[in-house]
Amino acid sequence: MKLFSKIMGQGHPLIIMHGVFGMGDNWQTLGRKWSENFEAHLLDMRNHGKSPHSDEFSYDIMCEDLIEYMDAQQISKADILGHSMGGKVAMLFAVLNPDRVSKLIIADIAPKAYEPHHQEILEALNFLDLPLIKSRGEAEEKFSTKIQDLGTRQFLLKSLYWKEKGLLDWRFNLKVIEKEILKVGEELVANAMFFGPCLFVRGGNSWYIQDEDEDMILEHFPSASLATIEGAGHWLHAEKPLEFFECVNEFLKA
Repeated sequence: MKLFSKIMGQGHPLIIMHGVFGMGDNWQTLGRKWSENFEAHLLDMRNHGKSPHSDEFSYDIMCEDLIEYMDAQQISKADILGHSMGGKVAMLFAVLNPDRVSKLIIADIAPKAYEPHHQEILEALNFLDLPLIKSRGEAEEKFSTKIQDLGTRQFLLKSLYWKEKGLLDWRFNLKVIEKEILKVGEELVANAMFFGPCLFVRGGNSWYIQDEDEDMILEHFPSASLATIEGAGHWLHAEKPLEFFECVNEFLKA
């Protein structure tokens, strides 16, 4: 599958993969900062953003997409950064293709299994009867009755676009993501290891990486270090962009 990407800057490639319901555009501000020293690739994963939609949705197939992308761009080796779902892809990709990864950065996700926890978001997305909605303002107003948190609401509404005149749609493939949502929380395959340099960054207010997860992280990634961005939740790169940038940049330059 030919993934859509935005490429900025020159230098050693840095590939950035977003989380579920996201897109590469979520990383544009940070991508621009990294593009001063790297060739930053902001990917839209399959079923997200401007990349093709497909009935297939699994971490194995998203790793195949990444190999195909790197080969098409003639990238033999890259630094790889993944947030949430993108972090799960990055972890599996690194253990399957260690020779293609220089440094690995995982943002606010652990190798463990996660119970389904997107129900509120899925209900809110399905609540919007898009063919009947005539303006973005109307969509935002209705959405606010279901999603109270402004940050979450803005993040999701970024994927709302005019598919054609008078018809709003989501850039992500809601039907397939909802059907395959259990796969989003899958744990990394047992005994899989990546020995290269690795940084896990968590939000201090996020529950996704707990202190007790560090042992499991080190089982899979023996060289890993864990950093915490205080005052940030799961969308740590959006909530504390400067702190996140400096933390990751220090690791990339080391």
